[in-house]
Amino acid sequence: MSDRKPPARPASYDKKVALVLQGGGALGSYQAGVYEALASSEYLPDWVAGISIGAINAAIIAGNAPENRVARLRSFWEGITAPTAWWYAGLTGWLAMWQQKASALSSLTFGQPGFFAPHAPQDWLLAQKPISYFDTNALKCTLERLVDFDRINHAKEMRFSVGAVNVRTGRFAYFDSEEIAIRPEHVMASGALPPGFPPIEIDDEHYWDGGLVSNTPLQYVLDYYPRRSRLTFQVDVFEGYGQLPTNLEEACEREKDIRYSSRTRVNTDVFQQKHEVRHAINELHELLPDEIKRTEQAKRLYAFGCVTEMDIVQLIYRPLEPQGASKDFEFSRRAMNARWEQGMSDAFSTLSAAPWLAPKPREVGVRVFDVIHDILVGRAQATTTAKPMDCE
Repeated sequence: MSDRKPPARPASYDKKVALVLQGGGALGSYQAGVYEALASSEYLPDWVAGISIGAINAAIIAGNAPENRVARLRSFWEGITAPTAWWYAGLTGWLAMWQQKASALSSLTFGQPGFFAPHAPQDWLLAQKPISYFDTNALKCTLERLVDFDRINHAKEMRFSVGAVNVRTGRFAYFDSEEIAIRPEHVMASGALPPGFPPIEIDDEHYWDGGLVSNTPLQYVLDYYPRRSRLTFQVDVFEGYGQLPTNLEEACEREKDIRYSSRTRVNTDVFQQKHEVRHAINELHELLPDEIKRTEQAKRLYAFGCVTEMDIVQLIYRPLEPQGASKDFEFSRRAMNARWEQGMSDAFSTLSAAPWLAPKPREVGVRVFDVIHDILVGRAQATTTAKPMDCE
């Protein structure tokens, strides 16, 4: 664990803390780096929620004692990534690009240890052909080895939630440790992205990756009733804003970024607007005469009001250079370590700035912060008179 120490959390800042992890395959090591920074701070989450790879990271966090979580995350990510060969460990430029492509091709051809593997050739010759390109039996063994599900289901200090999609109904479902007993299958279902991975059967229903509907559990955490005032660290691995592509490879990468980041931006904007309306309802209610407050119409309206205050802190993986459309299944050890380090660095910078500690206007119900965005825009403005760089 890093020896960097974020500033202390003032006792006056008493919001609950949530950690929300987006889906994104191999990019998820960025989230592990973010958690390593959080683990050294006084902002340990009491609720962790995830989709897809975010669900796996969340399970490892919730399913271990605080002092073991970072080590278990490291064990998972080192277990599923192939070590970088000595002869390309220091490659840059186009050589590094081809190494990334080779790593992604290897993943598609051979799978990843402890995670997924291709079906045997003879499986495709049988009458009942596979419903996916890979099987994920290895992931179940990995989860059972690294995650204490009894702890998830009985721990009082941390709540755990993952999202998946019912294949039959197309409806989104959340598996929440506050409501059901969590098993490895619930985590696997959240990460069962078709057609690569097969659907996971749970209680006679089959589920696919929650990212098919929404790649972030942000709305579930913020809207869950009864609401509590929260500081929510929203960790995304696809950036919404980006540069105009200049070739086909960049176009494919940009398309994937837009597709998987869009629900996060929509959910954040909708929640912010909706929560401001809740606060406005409360303010209006205080101005009403008593005889109007007692009417059924006023009571129905007041039921939609809310006094909770939400701070949303965005941490978004923004690679320094294009990585290609295969970046989410490029599982090289080199890429994993780089993403982990960037997540930890971004989180330490965010914790050091701690903008959520600034005074808040009474009428504001939701604040959204993106410290790294502000740093990047500031650098761009300081070095050029042209239009500031696009970043989320």
